[in-house]
Amino acid sequence: MSPESIALIYGYTAIGVGALLGLAAIGGAIGWSVVASKCIEGIARQPEMRPVLMIQTFIFGGLAEAIPIIAVGIAMWFAVANPFVAGAQALLGG
Repeated sequence: MSPESIALIYGYTAIGVGALLGLAAIGGAIGWSVVASKCIEGIARQPEMRPVLMIQTFIFGGLAEAIPIIAVGIAMWFAVANPFVAGAQALLGG
C-alpha cells in the first residue's frame, strides 16, 4: 500500500471521527434539554412531586448521556487504532 492511500484513509477517518463527536455532542445536548424541560413542566404542574421528578430526571438524563459517551469511546478507537488501515492492507495484500 502506498503512503498516499494510508494518509487518505487516516484523513477520512479523522473527518468521520469529527462528525461522530459533533453529532454525539448535539444529541446529548438535545436529550438533556428535553429531559430537563419535561421535569420543569412536571414540577410546575405538581410541585409536590418535585423529589420524584428530580430522581427520574437524573436517571433519564444519565441514560440520554450514555450514548454520547459510547460514541466518544468508538471515536477514540477509530482515531488511535484505525481498523480501516489494517483492513485495506489485508484486502490489497500490502
